[in-house]
Amino acid sequence: MSSQPAPISSAARQALEQELSRLRTERDTVASTLRDSDASVGDLADAADELQRANDLRRIDARITDLTTRLDTAGTAGPPQDDRVGVGSTVTVRFTDGSQETFHVGETTVGSDGSLVTVDSPLGRALLGHEPGDTVHYHTPGGSQSAVVVALGQS
Repeated sequence: MSSQPAPISSAARQALEQELSRLRTERDTVASTLRDSDASVGDLADAADELQRANDLRRIDARITDLTTRLDTAGTAGPPQDDRVGVGSTVTVRFTDGSQETFHVGETTVGSDGSLVTVDSPLGRALLGHEPGDTVHYHTPGGSQSAVVVALGQS
């Protein structure tokens, strides 16, 4: 994906905001369990637990930073592209068995939206940057697959 801000749907924004809220609560909980650096940690098991909590805190902080940045830049992204598949696009594809499906391309799963394909999924990665008429190839646990981009549009 490019370093340019990418569009975000209201449902995806809400999901990211909920994740951010949950992570902030989790961060407060984990941070409250860390000992003062001058305090004695105890035995080796206690030291290992303390190290794991510190690692968890760093992981949570990194994700909070990523989410905050994503939410802050989403407002400047503008609408999804209408000539090539990108984040925020609605794309119709035809599979090799002749079936046709329309998907929304997003960054994160939102609830149980079966019409969403994420950019980190095999099909999502394959679709990015393509236009109607292009054939895309991607790998699944069942083997190599292909699909044709039939149409692009916003929903």
